[in-house]
Amino acid sequence: MSAHCQVTGKSPSFGKTVSHSHRRTSRRFNPNIQTKRYFAPSLGRTITLRVSTKGMKVIDKRGIDAVVAEMLARGERL
Repeated sequence: MSAHCQVTGKSPSFGKTVSHSHRRTSRRFNPNIQTKRYFAPSLGRTITLRVSTKGMKVIDKRGIDAVVAEMLARGERL
């Protein structure tokens, strides 16, 4: 699976690693993606989400039902 957060949409960014001799090579900055299970009372079941740690904070702040409703409005599968 790709390193993509289902809540925030955060995905890898790209840059360069610069060595001591100033030689540049490409690298990839992955977001901190975790697989987490939540119980959604609006759906009446548990759902498994691939979320970043920032996405977990969003769920804690806004609530799982609000986040799930927004995801379903976007047409994302749960």
